Amino acid sequence: MEKSALQIARAAYQPKLPKALQGAVKAQEGAATQSVGNQEEIKALFPNTYGMPVVEFVSAESENNTAINVGIILSGGQSPGGHNVISGLYDGVKSLNKDSKLYGFLMGPGGLVDHKYVEFTDELIDEYRNTGGFDIIGSGRTKLEKESQFEAGYEILKELGIKALVIIGGDDSNTNACVLAEYYAAKQYGVQVIGCPKTIDGDLKNEQIETSFGFDTACKTYSELIGNIQRDCNSARKYWHFIKLMGRSASHIALECALETQPNVCLISEEIEQKEMSLDDVVTYIAKIVADRAADGNNFGTVLIPEGLIEFIPAIKKLIQQLNEVLTDPATGESREFAGAEEQIAFVKGNIAPENLAILESLPADVARQLCLDRDPHGNVQVSLIETEKLLSRMVEGKLAAWKKEGKYTGKFSAQHHFFGYEGRCAAPSNYDADYCYSLGFNASRLIANGKTGYMSVIKNTTAPAAEWIAGGVPITMMMNIERRNGANKPVIRKALVELDGAPFKFFAANREQWAKQTLYVYPGPIQYWGPTEVCDQCTKTLALEQAK
Repeated sequence: MEKSALQIARAAYQPKLPKALQGAVKAQEGAATQSVGNQEEIKALFPNTYGMPVVEFVSAESENNTAINVGIILSGGQSPGGHNVISGLYDGVKSLNKDSKLYGFLMGPGGLVDHKYVEFTDELIDEYRNTGGFDIIGSGRTKLEKESQFEAGYEILKELGIKALVIIGGDDSNTNACVLAEYYAAKQYGVQVIGCPKTIDGDLKNEQIETSFGFDTACKTYSELIGNIQRDCNSARKYWHFIKLMGRSASHIALECALETQPNVCLISEEIEQKEMSLDDVVTYIAKIVADRAADGNNFGTVLIPEGLIEFIPAIKKLIQQLNEVLTDPATGESREFAGAEEQIAFVKGNIAPENLAILESLPADVARQLCLDRDPHGNVQVSLIETEKLLSRMVEGKLAAWKKEGKYTGKFSAQHHFFGYEGRCAAPSNYDADYCYSLGFNASRLIANGKTGYMSVIKNTTAPAAEWIAGGVPITMMMNIERRNGANKPVIRKALVELDGAPFKFFAANREQWAKQTLYVYPGPIQYWGPTEVCDQCTKTLALEQAK
């Protein structure tokens, strides 16, 4: 593989580990746990993996150093640092016993079901240390839900002598990991399943998980791009830049990027839902800021938009919920089949409530069409395909034109559009993510050595220097509740939304009026890997504010 100068230099970087993982460890167990919601239902569904204690690793005289074969899967969208989770796990199992083996299943969970895999070697691992992407084994979105899949997976695990499986994924993938752990435990197959918290969206976090890996790098990558645009914006002084950012289910990325760059407008989906704002309310809010800046002679600015915004506008959210219901076949739980798009749209219009039909028909035709059509593998509207940034700028332009006729606005409005998504998912990990991910992988090896299954690998206290980080594990059932998905009630890990009474949002809310009126842009620049700690090793502003650091 041809490498850049940065990759060559970066390959030599040795990620930092918590002190607790630098020698022999033992698991220190806490009290029994329960799920965050629907305790009786979750307990009934997961009798073998419910109620287990949170564990923390502490130093020990010796540890289990039996050779063990482990499998690993990358599931879902890419996230910076995935390769370091794998290299951390590889180094971890080899440090326990040099005869331990690590196998990677190719192209996600489908590789487990279809028996496609590779055995990792020193040479292969060394090619990918501290690099972005998931290309070492690829990723996929196959959902592990059916008994036939579990059994097919068990066949190859048995054949390779694999006693533990690590699944790297987001909330849906780790929900699948929990289901798989329960199944193998119930069958007494002797296969442990460990999860690892991945998603750039930042919505897989709770009291035990401080942040999902990749969020730090992705936000710093997007913030560099936003800063570049703001510098251009402040130089040309003639465009409003509407920038859509990843984050379908939560606005953590938009909020973090706002904290890093201080744009004129940043929409937070969770706030819009709480205030029960309509699409027109959102447009009016932006247009008012545009008009106020124009009155000061500033016909330019930046607007940050989370990609899932449209789903948080209450009237549209109700519409989408019913669309999800009518497009699911109640007999199979799968998406209904249609001969073509027109038949599907006609079916939708004939089967939704009149008030939802009115909302659907009030939307621009292209947006209404997208809402009626294809879902992603998890049954969700593919909001990333809806060009919300163009929809909003078009509607703002219309409102400003109306105000101009009424003499309420005298400025000029010209828009540019951007969507930052794939640009951040495979970036070379920041020092924080390189260290955090390596620690998560190494830590997973110790959860395996201590006989744990149905646990998530967790590293805490990450605003401190890496040596002071706390390593351990949390039962995945602790994070679960029952939610309505695809027309049925299902056990899932509860997503973490932006907390409107949390420190990051409160800081943003206290400053946004000043950022709107004045031009106070911050230009973060590219991620730095060598230099002062305050430049190279800092966590996100979100995490620092949450931890009051």
